[in-house]
Amino acid sequence: MNRVKLDTFDHAILRNLAVNGRMSVTELADRIGLTKSPTQARLKRLEEQGVIIGYRAQIDPHQIDAAHIAFVEIKLSDTREAALRAFNDAVRKVPEIEECHLIAGAFDYLLKVRSSDIASYRRVLAEHISGLPHITSTSTHVVMEAVKETGEAPLF
Repeated sequence: MNRVKLDTFDHAILRNLAVNGRMSVTELADRIGLTKSPTQARLKRLEEQGVIIGYRAQIDPHQIDAAHIAFVEIKLSDTREAALRAFNDAVRKVPEIEECHLIAGAFDYLLKVRSSDIASYRRVLAEHISGLPHITSTSTHVVMEAVKETGEAPLF
């Protein structure tokens, strides 16, 4: 996979849209210091090249009763490709699992799980996570406060 070469204007477009994906092209152009037409052309190119893969709404988890966050370390009994595929496919079917990352380290996966409270998390753990394929152990870390989450300050 070839990485796309980005210049300072491209990075400025990405930074601005990461904070406000509904920004008009005119406002975006003003913010990055170009006129509307070249900004629109750059935006289209970034979308066509797969740099920008979509737009979505940021939802307040408190408003939808999903403010409780737990991170779960997962150790598997089998880490061959077929076992990893089975685990990955099963994880994608659990709506409370917001993120799942394969980790190089003391455990195999790290899950970010959202629920309404500790009791509902406990049910998700017992009824869904513990039954995922090839799990030998889990370790839960409950979040006391989300200090910084995705979309607040992009790196690029």
